[in-house]
Amino acid sequence: MKNSPKTVWNPERLDARAFAQAAASLEATLPLSTFKRLHAEAALDGVASTEPVQWQAHGEMRDASAGGAPAVWLHLQADTRVPLTCQRCLGPVQTPLAVDRWFRFVADEAAAEAEDDDCEEDLLALEPRPNLLDVLEDELLMELPLVPMHETCPVPVKLHAGDEAGGGVAEGEPQRKNPFAELARLKK
Repeated sequence: MKNSPKTVWNPERLDARAFAQAAASLEATLPLSTFKRLHAEAALDGVASTEPVQWQAHGEMRDASAGGAPAVWLHLQADTRVPLTCQRCLGPVQTPLAVDRWFRFVADEAAAEAEDDDCEEDLLALEPRPNLLDVLEDELLMELPLVPMHETCPVPVKLHAGDEAGGGVAEGEPQRKNPFAELARLKK
């Protein structure tokens, strides 16, 4: 994990105010398995994922718009590719995920809840100290598509039960009679 000079920052218990006051940065490349919930969404079929999660965070202090104390801000960016199950062909589809978010920090959860409806930015509480990896995982999970699919599936897709791709009659099996054919005959 690459830290800004002279200070070691703990992303699992980040002092966001000091991080922003120092205009510090953190960056790392971690295996997908570090993020347990995201890893559970991956279609790995018992094979370990080789795609890393590359992320970086940068803190800054910004003047408050109402002339109050400067606000603590954090810019979080991440990129990865997660193998998901294509909902059309049921094969694995490498799905790129990207996060590029700004967060403004407020004193605590109560303040975040009170201000949430009136502001456009995402809010986080300074206390308890946030786990940056959990925030990152939450953001990556929100980037997952509702219905992952290939642009063009690599195998023919069976669209209905009578498709030749697997729904037809096998050789040597007798052809089944259509039950409605007899009704059509009786109707005549």
